[in-house]
Amino acid sequence: MLNSDTGAMILPGATLGMLGGGQLGRMFVVAARTMGYRVLVVDPDADSPAGQIADIHLKADYHDTDALADIASLCAAVTTEFENIPASVLEQLAAQLPVRPGAMAVRIAQDRIAEKSWLRDHGFATAPFAVIRTGDDLTEAVQQVGFPAILKVARFGYDGKGQAVVLDAAQAASAFADFGGQTCILERRVELQTELSVVLARNACGQTACFPVAENLHRNGILDISIAPARIGQRLQDKARQTALEIADQLAYQGVLGVEFFITRDGSLLVNEMAPRPHNSGHYTLDACRTDQFQLQVRALCNLPLGATELHTPAVMVNLLGDLWQAGTPEWQEILRHPQAKLHLYGKRDARPGRKMGHFTCLAGTADAALKLADIIRRQLNFGRQPEHTHAELS
Repeated sequence: MLNSDTGAMILPGATLGMLGGGQLGRMFVVAARTMGYRVLVVDPDADSPAGQIADIHLKADYHDTDALADIASLCAAVTTEFENIPASVLEQLAAQLPVRPGAMAVRIAQDRIAEKSWLRDHGFATAPFAVIRTGDDLTEAVQQVGFPAILKVARFGYDGKGQAVVLDAAQAASAFADFGGQTCILERRVELQTELSVVLARNACGQTACFPVAENLHRNGILDISIAPARIGQRLQDKARQTALEIADQLAYQGVLGVEFFITRDGSLLVNEMAPRPHNSGHYTLDACRTDQFQLQVRALCNLPLGATELHTPAVMVNLLGDLWQAGTPEWQEILRHPQAKLHLYGKRDARPGRKMGHFTCLAGTADAALKLADIIRRQLNFGRQPEHTHAELS
């Protein structure tokens, strides 16, 4: 399915708008400015990572009418760095300039009920789920889904927040009450072999480009490590990439899209969720691919031909969370002294536990060798004793 309004290319020299000032916005700004664009960032935080390096930083709420008017008058196109930008704001801006991704895709991705329902209705396999809007829905949902299960709030849950593993009806009712009676989904907790993600881009002409499949490991519901290429068979890699491309096509998507997958114990491939933006698991592309996901975001936003996405070196990306700062500033020389390791810090001042402060990427001749180097660096940085890796059912 192609969008009939393909639009013209937006060439370097233009100003691009970014709604959101976090680390994904920051890396977009770097890519855009490297390619010769100016960037206007809208974020209420005066010290936001993206705002620190933008050409223009509007310190305003996303609904601010003056900020929206400035975007419309100064920018050639606008994008976002996270899915919780109000879809109504995207619709308002789309009446005046290209907005990629559009409001429809963002609206679907920011609500688990809309997302799971859209995937099911378009023939994409997911874990069994049921919608819970009131306490009266619990009994039917439990019968439909069974246990073990995961109760997830429908909106604003991320990195394991707003989610709870439940083993029986009493736990489900208690968790629903703990979430304040917010609308939720109850999702079957499937037995997992591993989990994957695919990051791709699609421009307004319908051209697509897809990165290699990444294998993801989590701790406490937060992505810990991404391994590229994923250590799975070629058939499953091809199926994951093709499924992600079909999702983008069915959405008539424009921009960068991350799609997370589960591989079950019996080898089935299930779609977990979509992210209408660059994805944490795609950060390895900054160092290991011919074009990275943020350059692709700029190209897709500007309706340019999409760059080559081949992996030139196997890589492992490791998230750096605020927990690592609890004993003081980490000893960055432990990363920098390894010539095959690349450090990326996000410019965040406040290192809170669980907060993504940066990442490092290890490059090597094989994924296993890159993972070995990553483990050495983690020990040198004193990551400390960590709980075992878990799958992203809580993500």
